Amino acid sequence: MAEKGKKKLSLSIKILIGLILGVVVGYILQTTGNEDIANNYIKPIGTLFLNLIKLIIVPLVFSSLIVGVGGLGDVTKIGRIGGKTFVYFLMTTCIAIIIGLVLANFGNVGGGFVLEGIEDLAYAAKEAPGFIDTLINIIPSNPLQAMVNGDMLQIIAFAIILGAGLLVAGDAAKPVFDVFNGLAEAMYKVTNGIMTLAPFGVFGLMTPVIATNGPEVLLPLLRLIVICYTASLIHMLVVYSLAVKGFAGMNPVTFIKGAFPAWAMAFTTSSSSGTLPLTMKCAEESFGVPKPIASFVLPLGATINMDGTAIYQGVCAVFIAQVYGLELGLTAQLTIVLTAVLASIGTAGVPGAGMVMLAMVLESVGLPLEGIALVAGVERILDMMRTSVNVVGDLSAAVVVTKSEGGFVEVQGDISA
Repeated sequence: MAEKGKKKLSLSIKILIGLILGVVVGYILQTTGNEDIANNYIKPIGTLFLNLIKLIIVPLVFSSLIVGVGGLGDVTKIGRIGGKTFVYFLMTTCIAIIIGLVLANFGNVGGGFVLEGIEDLAYAAKEAPGFIDTLINIIPSNPLQAMVNGDMLQIIAFAIILGAGLLVAGDAAKPVFDVFNGLAEAMYKVTNGIMTLAPFGVFGLMTPVIATNGPEVLLPLLRLIVICYTASLIHMLVVYSLAVKGFAGMNPVTFIKGAFPAWAMAFTTSSSSGTLPLTMKCAEESFGVPKPIASFVLPLGATINMDGTAIYQGVCAVFIAQVYGLELGLTAQLTIVLTAVLASIGTAGVPGAGMVMLAMVLESVGLPLEGIALVAGVERILDMMRTSVNVVGDLSAAVVVTKSEGGFVEVQGDISA
């Protein structure tokens, strides 16, 4: 577990080094009037990295979603607990991304800085479909065509429907489920490999941006971090507190105090899965959640509850749109909400998943994937807080579901003491 966290930190440091080198080299090329070197020889490195990310988006999301839904277990055994947990996670994820989008818009997260040379992108953004059309088009008439075209909402919808079908079919569909499970595992390995190239990709993407626009393009990043952290704290301290108070009658201070050990570990390791043993300990010993409920709700939450990631995707999408001078209308932002909420089911267990899922969200509303380079350097800082939100959200779900199922066992003690 510690080894895994160390590995991830090491990659984050390498990405940060790639970002810093990109800024330094880009600045040198700008001041010496050699922007063409950046655009002709260094930019292709970043383009190749983006192509690799595009390569994995569809098979990774599709297979992960099918495995996530189909792997819930026998539908007759899931019953009330599974239904309540699933609805709770989807609702809180929806609220999370709305909070992120509202703060990003009102906080002018892009800081008013606009990159040069994006007229063609601005024109493309004007062609976004209406909201009603977006809703109608969620269900694909031809799922294969949706995959070819990269229509993410349609791909997500089809994956959820197919996963549900495999779940209902039971043992008869196990060979098909095993195929998708194998594909998902293969895509996790491919994603790991691609993420090792992230430092080079970030360098190739950042150098031409700095060479063309200057280092001042990085100034809005501080505002991005502040808004992401503010949205995350509001979601944890307000939404989760209201949920445990309103649905479980628990004092919010008691909840936050009991959740703090898991919160702190998640913040340090940036791993929901790595924090899971401590999360279960907090649930059982600090809150009195029965072991059967904790054993079901918390691992499921580590798989499909991605409130912090949803906040990150919403804020970063608005940030990238503003920096590129693009207009994100109401329809586009509602599409971001739908995409992030539905995609949250298949985001767990993949190092670099936040970056891949951000690419998917950007693609769903026609924003340039090159914008990922702008946020990659602070990815680790953002990852720490969004993982904390995810873990605290899992605990709030365990508390709410336990109360709805008849109450709590006797609390053993406060492990935060």
